[in-house]
Amino acid sequence: MIPIDVLGVFFVAAIALGLAPGPDNIFVLTQSALYGRLAGLIVTLGLCTGLIVHTVAVALGVAAIFQTSALAFTALKFAGAAYLIYLAVQAFRAGSSKINGNDSPELSLTALYRRGIIMNVTNPKVAIFFLAFLPQFADPARGSVPLQILIFGGLFIVATILVFAGVALGGGLLGAFLKRSPKAQVWLNRLAGVVFIGLAARLAIAER
Repeated sequence: MIPIDVLGVFFVAAIALGLAPGPDNIFVLTQSALYGRLAGLIVTLGLCTGLIVHTVAVALGVAAIFQTSALAFTALKFAGAAYLIYLAVQAFRAGSSKINGNDSPELSLTALYRRGIIMNVTNPKVAIFFLAFLPQFADPARGSVPLQILIFGGLFIVATILVFAGVALGGGLLGAFLKRSPKAQVWLNRLAGVVFIGLAARLAIAER
């Protein structure tokens, strides 16, 4: 049994990490601004599904591969960077399309969910972060370490959902305000494209 005070400290740390500016919450913000609050929430669920993958990988020891293998780390990060460039191209092509109009480039909830999963899973830095962070709170004296890691991973996901839901709400309100102007729609899409390129560059130059 993990003590309540340990769970409390971990949860506060997870909230703080979620609030710190990073690629995932920036991604949620841009998707919410482009497609609305619901889109941001769906992307958040996708990102958290990716966190489940990373949590299980840490529990099974698979995440250690990305810490020890330069080839695996490089291959995954460039796959993620390529996907972000693809999203940037889509954003630039959207131009002044009315996000919620009949000619809208609005994405399905499935597509948005898939975006969140790919964005998270293809970032090896998340796997290495979880590999370094989660085991710090596990104690072999309490029983199964993999089980404890799964519990901490689940708690981290709850914290992430709470924080990113707030980000999605704020991004949705910002997007609704900007979409009143056709010119603002153009700049919103361009801004999203620039953000995606920035995230791709950040991921591409990331080191283990």
